[in-house]
Amino acid sequence: MSKLFANGLAGVIFDCDGVIVDSRESNNLFYNRVLEHFKLPPMTPEQEDFSFMATAMQALLHIVPPHLHNQISYVTTEVVNYHRDIMPLLRLQPGFVDFIDYLRAKQVRMAVHTNRRLEGIQTVLDIFGLPSYFNPVVAADTAAPKPSPEGTLRICAAWQTLPENVLFVGDSEHDKEAAQGAGVVFAAFNSGSLRGQITATDYPGLRVALDNALLQNSAQA
Repeated sequence: MSKLFANGLAGVIFDCDGVIVDSRESNNLFYNRVLEHFKLPPMTPEQEDFSFMATAMQALLHIVPPHLHNQISYVTTEVVNYHRDIMPLLRLQPGFVDFIDYLRAKQVRMAVHTNRRLEGIQTVLDIFGLPSYFNPVVAADTAAPKPSPEGTLRICAAWQTLPENVLFVGDSEHDKEAAQGAGVVFAAFNSGSLRGQITATDYPGLRVALDNALLQNSAQA
């Protein structure tokens, strides 16, 4: 693992959905309720996969037929409101808080790069009391959405560190493309087929995978 972080691990960037929060089921519920309002069938597996990686508006435009696009804003504000109806269903990934406390103890910086809008990700962090851990927080309306590497590069610039000293923890191809485009190390956090330079199915596993790099980082601090 030391070969990945020859100069130590300077920081870790987290995606939000599927990485910080276990939100796939709740997100599917949101989009399916929108479709139900339009008397449309639930999402297909392909639509579920697309919607989980995309921004909310990209997902809605993808799953709702074009002739109904002019009603999306009303439906998602008045009928199926994400903040009101879905946000309370979100749960942190098991072991996440222990992992970020471990990183903080090792003086490893942390940031978020998400395809949520800034207001949305700030609400998620506020709900779980997490804002103090992450700086900066980059969202789909503050940088080009993933798979663009713009947000990840912006984080590296804010930290004034080289990308090869940074880890991106993500669970989608969009996360992987953003990490690769920025030149940071990618950790695939999932139980599926996605692979990275590091692959882990849970936070205890990710901590084990990073132990050597973190020990080296501490020795250089």
